[in-house]
Amino acid sequence: MEQSQEPKNTTKKITRKSWLSILAKSPFCQIQALWDELGLNPEWELIRKPEIGMVMVQGRTGGNGDAFNLGEMTVTRAAVRLKTGYAGLGYVQGRSKKQAELCAVIDAILQTPDKYSDVVNNLIIPLKNTLEDIKTQKSKKAANTKVDFFTMVRGH
Repeated sequence: MEQSQEPKNTTKKITRKSWLSILAKSPFCQIQALWDELGLNPEWELIRKPEIGMVMVQGRTGGNGDAFNLGEMTVTRAAVRLKTGYAGLGYVQGRSKKQAELCAVIDAILQTPDKYSDVVNNLIIPLKNTLEDIKTQKSKKAANTKVDFFTMVRGH
């Protein structure tokens, strides 16, 4: 008698905070392309239509010192409810109402247990990998411009 083995669940558990961050930082064109590939077509209603506003961005001296107001940044937010009852939020930098609404829909779908693995594996993980690649490229570019200063002592 053969025992059939079910494939192991390879989905990495990602928290809501993490996927909202990934969606907020990713380019809209890539989110849209990956979304289209998924072929999901959920029905939703707007709880809060996409709105454009400003938020104060804070910085910290030395990266961990006292906070100070750096300046304002434009953000767009939206909230949706799927016909299944799950609600989602989308906050994105800039003025893209379509991106905020799509991110809210994706957030709601990621809370749906039967869709979670598919959306994480085919949308969130690729977006996360792209963001990590961009960060690595920026770090390498910055490292190439690093200048080491040293003092030369003359004739003792």
